[in-house]
Amino acid sequence: MAVYAIGDLQGCYDEFRTLLDRIAFDPAQDRLWLTGDLVNRGPGSLAALRFVRSLGDAVTVVLGNHDLHLLAVATTPGKPTRRGDTLNEILSAPDRDVLLGWLSGLPLFHRDAALGYSMVHAGLPPDWDLAQAESEAAAVSAALESAPAEFLAALYGDRPDCWSPALTGMDRLRFAVNCLTRLRYVGADGRLLLKLKGPIASAPDGAVPWFRAAGRRSAGARIVFGHWSALGYHDGDGVLSLDTGCVWGGALTAVRLDAPAEPVRLPCRGALSVGAPEDFAGDY
Repeated sequence: MAVYAIGDLQGCYDEFRTLLDRIAFDPAQDRLWLTGDLVNRGPGSLAALRFVRSLGDAVTVVLGNHDLHLLAVATTPGKPTRRGDTLNEILSAPDRDVLLGWLSGLPLFHRDAALGYSMVHAGLPPDWDLAQAESEAAAVSAALESAPAEFLAALYGDRPDCWSPALTGMDRLRFAVNCLTRLRYVGADGRLLLKLKGPIASAPDGAVPWFRAAGRRSAGARIVFGHWSALGYHDGDGVLSLDTGCVWGGALTAVRLDAPAEPVRLPCRGALSVGAPEDFAGDY
């Protein structure tokens, strides 16, 4: 059995299927990890969602910010789509309720102690170890299951931007979601710098990638993540970054986790021809 991880699909269904063929993925015996953002901006979000769901136990997916945005638009009356969204095909599909129900049941953090890897869409704050990440992600999942409309309606916002064990209610849940699905940079004091999206070389003084934060309690763990297409492929600092910007005309990348192997990159045509990943406002 092989275990592969693939970065953000964002509706690039054709490239996804081609990459699976290239690595000879067999759902009857292999396992697949996907870093979230299955949908949005690419042309095949509905097909991607249907196919990933059809893989059943062969696939492990964590929710990304675009997946949560889809759920929010579908659940919150009057919630508008945003510039560049390609979600209408899902929202009008005859099986939308089945697909959205499956999507809303996905976790925000996955840990496989035997394999020696954990997976999150975006990142972890410096104050959390893996056990804390599991606990906070589970609390978000419970809120999404028990009161989805109320949770998704109150989800948006950048505050609080600093962790405290004293956080409660929606403040605590929003902080967790922002870390798990939106985080790229933190400040020297550990505060979330959610507005920063560019490559590391462009970061202002005092801003560091979350995985290089001083005193990071999850240091030493191997963490797979996506979300940061301006960072691209990065294997170092205890992390494996796999969002290589397929929807922007970059590549879709697969890495085998259970055995040493070179990453497999599939060059992508790209669905977005203007701007750059960091130019699009809004992370949901």
